[in-house]
Parts: sequence; C-alpha cells; structure tokens
Amino acid sequence: MTSSRPTALSGMTGFARQDGQLEGWSWAVEARSVNGRNLEVRFRGPAGFDGLERGAREAAQKRFQRGQIGVNVQAKHSEAGGQGRVNLDVLERYLELCAPYVSSGRATPPSMDGLLSLRGVIEAGDDEGDAEGHAAVEAAIAASITTTLDGLKAARLEEGASLGALLIGFLDRIVTLVASAEPEAGEQPMMIKQRFERRLQELAGEAASPERIVQEAAAMAIKADVREELDRLGAHIASGRALLMEQVAAGRRLDFLTQEFMREANTLCAKSATPALTAIGLDLKAVIDQFREQVQNVE
Repeated sequence: MTSSRPTALSGMTGFARQDGQLEGWSWAVEARSVNGRNLEVRFRGPAGFDGLERGAREAAQKRFQRGQIGVNVQAKHSEAGGQGRVNLDVLERYLELCAPYVSSGRATPPSMDGLLSLRGVIEAGDDEGDAEGHAAVEAAIAASITTTLDGLKAARLEEGASLGALLIGFLDRIVTLVASAEPEAGEQPMMIKQRFERRLQELAGEAASPERIVQEAAAMAIKADVREELDRLGAHIASGRALLMEQVAAGRRLDFLTQEFMREANTLCAKSATPALTAIGLDLKAVIDQFREQVQNVE
C-alpha cells in the first residue's frame, strides 16, 4: 500500500540553542518545548534587557500554535573586554575614610594602586554611559532568540515527520481492518436470521412460519447492519489523510477525529453477530487507541 507522507506536520517537543557575543558581552539562548493544549510561552532573561521578553513572546506566537515554550537567556559581561573608568565619587569616599587614620599616624597614606583595587573604584565604561552600545547588544541577543526559535521549529517539524509516518501507518492498518470487516458484515443478516429462527423455536416449541421469521429477522438485521459504520470509518480515514497533508496545525482536529473513529468501532462491536467481526472491532479499537496516543504529540 502506497501512502503519501505528511509534509508539514509538526510535533510539540524540541530543543535549540544559540550562542553569541558582542561588545564584551557573551550570551546563550536556549529554547525548548513540550506538549500543551494551548500555546504557553515562559521567558527568563538577564537583568537590564527588559525589551527581550516581549520580542521573544511575539516571535514564538508567530511560529507556534500549541505547546509549552520555554526561552532562557543567560548573558554576562567581561569587564576586561570593555574600556574601564574611575568612579571618582567612590575614590573620594575612600580617601575621606582614610584621612583620620593617616593624620593620626595610625596608617600610611594609601597608594594609588591600592585605591584602584578597591571595590567600585574601577567600573566598566559601557555599563550606563554607552546606551548605544547596550542597545546594540540587546538587538543582537534578540536576533539570537529569533534564530533559536527557528531552530526549535525545525526540531518540531522533524518530530512531526516521524509522527506523520506513524500515523499514516496506523491509518493503513485501519484500512486493512475495515476491508476485512466487509465480508463479515455481509454474513450478518444470515447469522441473525438463523439465530432468530432458533430462538422462536425455543419459545414456541414448534417451527415458526417462514414469513414471521423473515419479517422479524429483517427488523433485527436493520438494527445490526454495520455497513453504515464501515462507510463512516472509510470517510474518517480519508479525512485523517487530508489533515496530515495540510499546511496548518492539525492536532486538535485529529484528536476530534480519533473520537469519531472510536465511536464507530464501539458501535461495530456492539452490533456484531459473529466472533470474527467482534475480533476485527477489537483490533480496530486497539489501533485507534495507538493512533490517539500519537495524536497527542501533534501541534
């Protein structure tokens, strides 16, 4: 049996990472996702880059429709990588604190090397003073976030390709089972007629008239006719194949379709008059349940 492979099916689990550096800053962006009924985006980023969260959420919403998306950004600045400056206010404060001890002879005048090594005297020149440089770093990190989310989407599409192959296989199995049920369904009326004739003989103690048997058996056969269920299963198979080939997220509709599949399989088992048809119905339910489990992973 030849089946077309889904081309755009997306899963909901994946991971991607992007590293970058600029102006003495280095960062790492990680994005991961797991299954979720709706789209939920969680963001964790470094202090001082408040504009990143909004951009990350908007980028995720453009790329995904379902799943729990986590975006984590870690960034650090290397003071040696930028131009430092002396904080004169802090330096003067240290000198004021030292002055009483120096004047009383309890301490020698501090050396410049010693003063410059004190905490807060040397600052990174671009911490606050270089707003343009800071904005450039934030823009670069934002670009890394976008690239990382693109990588996450690619990972989810890769998972979707694997899921699509599994789902197509389950649909092919359902096709085979429905085909094997067709001849069994044709045996239903005769089986019901024979069963009803035996039951009338048991109740009446004598053979019932052929007209009565045919009349009552026909009424029972209509109630036990499974051809309608088989036809609907065939229609559901066609719908499933079409959904797997669409260029949009199909997870919710596939989940609904699975419920319809199971409804028809349950009715088939309930109407069955032969052990063989019952066995086919049970096999159908097993395959449909496997189909349902994989559908939970589809976006």
